[in-house]
Amino acid sequence: MHHENLWAPWRMAYLRELKRKEAQTGAADPKPSNFFEAYWTHPELDHEHHVVHRDEQGMILLNRYPYANGHLLVALGEPKPTLMDYTPAQRAAFWSLVELGVELVERTLRPQGINMGINQGAVAGAGVPEHLHMHLVPRWGGDTNFISVVGTLRVMPDALESMAADYREALEAILSEQPDKSEEA
Repeated sequence: MHHENLWAPWRMAYLRELKRKEAQTGAADPKPSNFFEAYWTHPELDHEHHVVHRDEQGMILLNRYPYANGHLLVALGEPKPTLMDYTPAQRAAFWSLVELGVELVERTLRPQGINMGINQGAVAGAGVPEHLHMHLVPRWGGDTNFISVVGTLRVMPDALESMAADYREALEAILSEQPDKSEEA
């Protein structure tokens, strides 16, 4: 059986930050910060935090430590650790945000595929286990290549700020195409 590895060395910055916090607090297991909750409570910082969309229920933002260029995160504003902790209405709102995120990725980047995933719980790989979120990772044939394997790094061809601007532009187009709900009433 041939086994391929997905190398993500840029995540070391995140792990080193956890270690630094542990050293500062002296806690053996420092509670990771819930940046989703922090971002949710400060909409005035959306541009700085690379939040590309926010509605009454949740938000879509760029992952600061992406697995691929354009990697989005989708989260509801209210922090809950598992999918089933949310009400059916909240889960529907979450899924609507996921659908919008997928449309943003498809229109903006035109990838050949998209990995969509939820890591529920720390042992499942959740970096923020207290706040369920979905990863939307654009994929292209050959996007894992020698530089990732031999050089142990991944090349991101676009800056987060530029990527956020591209997503916001696509969002404007998507929202302008939606029917006005006031006309339906």
